[in-house]
Amino acid sequence: MNTFLKDFKNLVKLRLTFLVVFSASISFLIAEESRVAINWTSWVKLIIGGFLVTSAANGFNEIIEKDLDKLMQRTADRPLPSGRMNTGQALVLSLIMGVFGTFLLGSLNILTGLLSVFSIFFYAFIYTPLKRKSPIAVFVGAIPGALPPLIGYVAAHGYIDHIALILFGIQFVWQFPHFWAIAWVLDDDYKRAGFRLLPTTKRDKTSAIITWLSTLILIPVSLLPTYYGFGGNVIAIVSIVAGLAFSYQALVLVNRLDIKSARSLMFGSFLYLPIVQLVLLFNLI
Repeated sequence: MNTFLKDFKNLVKLRLTFLVVFSASISFLIAEESRVAINWTSWVKLIIGGFLVTSAANGFNEIIEKDLDKLMQRTADRPLPSGRMNTGQALVLSLIMGVFGTFLLGSLNILTGLLSVFSIFFYAFIYTPLKRKSPIAVFVGAIPGALPPLIGYVAAHGYIDHIALILFGIQFVWQFPHFWAIAWVLDDDYKRAGFRLLPTTKRDKTSAIITWLSTLILIPVSLLPTYYGFGGNVIAIVSIVAGLAFSYQALVLVNRLDIKSARSLMFGSFLYLPIVQLVLLFNLI
């Protein structure tokens, strides 16, 4: 049983899935803040449905990349490449999670259900095979990667408006320095599987500069909540300070071009997004 739970955790990429669900749940609460009472039943449905849909997408991703995962040290011990789980078992688990998760999200409203299906399809069947073709995969992957806040907002609000698009936009732009920092750290491993994720496909000055520029773009994008009036001065200040700190980390990478600086930027990306999202939520309440 313990082995199965460990393999299930690796199949669904538990830490990544929790980050996705966190992002969606915060956006749900942002959409709900104008109401007299938060619909906690719908919030729980969103969390469970979001967890299952994200887990399904990750499961399909690992099924498709099973043979490639064998080539990389970081992924060789995953349940499929290691042989502890076969493709049929992973497929059944992923299908069940995908169907049940979509049903739960669709029960909130039809648009939320449709967005969940789109996120699974786009991540697993467009982004995943594109990773070996071109660095454009990062742009493509940023679309499903930025859908969680959009899905969370629509789950509560029922339709897409400018607030939903801004929440999507912040996470969309954040994806680029986040992805590229990870790609820099894991470039040697990724090359074994033929993945081409850095802007120039290699660790060089140009890739570092493009990564740094993406952190600069994130600063004005993160100020849009204040500009459009659904975020106050606190989120503006936090966004500027966090954005400048994030961009400084990227500038260090430009100057040093080393894995240590890229790893620092990667951890900075893990901190940046939840800080900005939480401050936005509490600045609204």
